[in-house]
Amino acid sequence: MISRRKAIETLAAGGVGLTLAGFAEAQTQPAMAKAFAGQHQLKPLPFDPAKLKGISEKLIRSHHENNYSGAVKALNAVEQRLAAMLNEKDLPAYVYGDLKREELVRTGSVVLHEFYFGNLGGDGKAAGDVLNAIKQGWGGYEQWEAEFKKTGNALGGGSGWVIFALNFHTGGLHNYWSWDHMHNAPTGTPLLAMDMYEHSYQMDYGAAAGKYVDAFMQNVNWEEVNRRFTRAVKMATLMKS
Repeated sequence: MISRRKAIETLAAGGVGLTLAGFAEAQTQPAMAKAFAGQHQLKPLPFDPAKLKGISEKLIRSHHENNYSGAVKALNAVEQRLAAMLNEKDLPAYVYGDLKREELVRTGSVVLHEFYFGNLGGDGKAAGDVLNAIKQGWGGYEQWEAEFKKTGNALGGGSGWVIFALNFHTGGLHNYWSWDHMHNAPTGTPLLAMDMYEHSYQMDYGAAAGKYVDAFMQNVNWEEVNRRFTRAVKMATLMKS
């Protein structure tokens, strides 16, 4: 068993400490500021939206500026309201519970949108260690892609996400079907996230969700996916030590 400090130092040295570094820094802040700061910031697009293939700049900017931005603003408002409610001694538990549910929804939306935009802007050509792992797990990239796309098409006309993840509990890679922002694989860390809510494709493709899925795959930034995979493997190894 290793100490929390040692774990943070080890992960940071291995290039996987971006979230833990923030966690360590947060421990010096007042309790309320840590738990319900309500200070989440909008992350800019990490690519030029005019250069995507088959997905319009108008759609991407609307998605980023309205849906993702709205989730960030809502999460901040919910956190601040939760902080205020902590001092309301006679507050019914169900009222607090309703807001805690909203907190989970908005947190999921913010996190998954940041993964989503972060894994766009590439040429769609898989490479690196993650590609080797995919081949080992599925027998080939084509088999994995077909299953990923089939999962996405199954969500067409509704809502949700397709999450390609490394599951820390099972130790395996898997494509997960996620009906909303709250349904995620237990102990799974996303490597590739595809938004299947209608706002992610309706402006360009109407109800033809399958065409959007095809376009999405042409724009995956596999360098980012591989970076996430490398980080996740290091973290999984540390968790077993």
